[in-house]
Amino acid sequence: MNVRTLPTAWGITVVRVMAGIIIFWSGVEKFLAGGFANWTVAMANRGFPVPEFWGVFIPLLETVGGLLLLFGLGARWVAIFYVVEYFGTGLVLKTHPFGGFDNMRIDLMLMATALAIVLVGPGAFALESLVLRRGQTPVAEPVPSS
Repeated sequence: MNVRTLPTAWGITVVRVMAGIIIFWSGVEKFLAGGFANWTVAMANRGFPVPEFWGVFIPLLETVGGLLLLFGLGARWVAIFYVVEYFGTGLVLKTHPFGGFDNMRIDLMLMATALAIVLVGPGAFALESLVLRRGQTPVAEPVPSS
């Protein structure tokens, strides 16, 4: 059976775009729920060191970084920050008593997604790929034989 598939860059593109939407909207929700001041109080209540820093950094990272991820601009660099963020929130913050597995599974999935982007790049239709390819000769991906 000869099944034709898309290049693998398309798979990571779907993952990158969806993660960008989810993370961007998470940042927007932080602004809608009171912005930096409320998020700083939330970080302080959870015992984070230097809550004034995290109260500004996390909403900005999620909003601006989510857009960068969505459009594929600096995606690998932004994804490194998300690996760290979701490791911290998924494995440290959201474990007992903050809900356990049910509460941390989205963070773990986003951490895995960010790690995949760090390892393989942003995929097809990433702005950084389109900009970097300008002026280069395109290289065809080999077609698998069956």
